[in-house]
Amino acid sequence: MKKTILREYARLIVRCGVNVQKGQEVMIYADLDQPEFVKLVVEEAYKAKAAKVIVEWNYQPLQKLHVRYRSLKTMGTVEEWQKARQEHFCQVIPARIHLVSEDPDGLKGINMTKVAKANQMVYPIMKPYRDRRENKEQWCIAAVPGAAWAKKVFPGLRTSVAMEKLWEAILTTSRVTEDPIKAWEDHNADLKARCDYLNSLHIQSLHYTADNGTDLTVGMIPQGCWRGGGDTSLQNVYFNPNIPTEECFISPKRGQAEGIVYSSKPLSFQGQLIENFSIRFENGKAVEAKAEVGEDLLNTIISMDEGAAYLGECALVPQRSPICESGILFYNTLFDENAACHLALGMGFADTIENFQDKTLDECRALGVNDSMVHEDFMIGCDTMNIDATCEDGRVVPIFRDGNWAF
Repeated sequence: MKKTILREYARLIVRCGVNVQKGQEVMIYADLDQPEFVKLVVEEAYKAKAAKVIVEWNYQPLQKLHVRYRSLKTMGTVEEWQKARQEHFCQVIPARIHLVSEDPDGLKGINMTKVAKANQMVYPIMKPYRDRRENKEQWCIAAVPGAAWAKKVFPGLRTSVAMEKLWEAILTTSRVTEDPIKAWEDHNADLKARCDYLNSLHIQSLHYTADNGTDLTVGMIPQGCWRGGGDTSLQNVYFNPNIPTEECFISPKRGQAEGIVYSSKPLSFQGQLIENFSIRFENGKAVEAKAEVGEDLLNTIISMDEGAAYLGECALVPQRSPICESGILFYNTLFDENAACHLALGMGFADTIENFQDKTLDECRALGVNDSMVHEDFMIGCDTMNIDATCEDGRVVPIFRDGNWAF
């Protein structure tokens, strides 16, 4: 891929994604697949007047070794220096860039029970720091190709060709055009207009149906607001959390979901795949989960904590989206969630509450925003999906027909 195009992509992530501010610290989290591109992102961050840029590398084979050889006590211990680091982040509020390229099967065989128990030990210690930074940070998740990921997406091609094709798919769906910034301004305006319409309906509940058996009703929070595209932090900085994105989303009301929903795409969770699954809800809670592949892993997600069994997000994505129309199954949630309507188990978003900036995090959660240590999106949209909204005034308004917007 031409370096000039990659530099445009790096600039998009820095300027439009996290929107680095003068004097701000920047954290970059990346796998070892694209060091040259990470270098471009670091340079662009400094050109945006970042005070300091720190890169943290991840490597799945090392993750597997750590889980294999470390004791549960060691994995679940938060050292004092780690707490001091979190306190530092609370003080400086860095911009965070996550560059994903992991192998969808890279952690296959890992002891997920051990990982889950360690995470449950760590979470209560880390949660207060994260809550203090909630909605204050700018962050952006974007993607770069990894060799194993590229071969998973394009299995019949040589690695070098598969890598190039995955670059092309990432850049196209991320709107890296002749003028990427303008393309994102136009895209954000379209998503905002759709959210404005959805908010004008004052939706009380959404009813999802599809010919695969999905029949699910989800209740909304009366003070809830639909959001999509760019967001504004409590520091008053506009940024784009996901590149790419095609969704209009909201946090539903905890405890109000009834029925069954079937997945339409595999879910990649921590380097392992969950495929062809369904989840049944009663009184808002996931009470039954079945999967042809990865059923134990799916139930591990649902049982991570009390909130993991409840919904934290409803997101609307039409089948006529660039990612869906590409015909590519990415085996990566960043892309696959933006090719189909999806739901998320676990944590909801406080910023989907009207005037959330004037409320505390606890007040937003008291209104019905779910709280959990997990937030796992899973795709449910298909070309037979219909969604109807029941509004507060009793009207039933079509939102989706045959997998696409009904307005």
